[in-house]
Amino acid sequence: MEYWDIYDKNKKPTGRLMKKNDWCLADDEYHLSVLGVIARPDGKFLITQRVMSKHWAPGWWEVPGGAAMAGETGEVAVRREVLEETGLDVSGAEGGYVFSYHRENPGTGDNYFVDIFKYVMDFDESDVKIQEEEALGFMLADHAQIKALAEEGIFLHYDSIKRVFD
Repeated sequence: MEYWDIYDKNKKPTGRLMKKNDWCLADDEYHLSVLGVIARPDGKFLITQRVMSKHWAPGWWEVPGGAAMAGETGEVAVRREVLEETGLDVSGAEGGYVFSYHRENPGTGDNYFVDIFKYVMDFDESDVKIQEEEALGFMLADHAQIKALAEEGIFLHYDSIKRVFD
């Protein structure tokens, strides 16, 4: 069973845990998610398309990411998620933490912080190994292409993270 740390409104761990996807949080409690924006020196970004079996936003485009497991920092979690989902190891890449945002969903038990990381590294399409349980495939896209997907309503988190693509 996977567990997540529970954080207070100041993003401090409370010492308590929740089961993965067990939406039991009080309105002033949060879990931590991470997103890893992977850029190439040519200005292209690695984006993935969610599998159709996803409960939420199937077929939509996104950047790699997910929830931090209990005991993980955002940095450890994003490196793990990027490696699992894309096969790319960003541990030696230029970049790192950029900013955080949070979402509150009163009464749903699902409030969360999101730590955004950006890494710049040179890689080829052949280096990308997509986790088939998570993604249908991937694309190397520039900011204009990502913005166009967002305008179609099929790119997750764009309004919250768009500044990281500049």
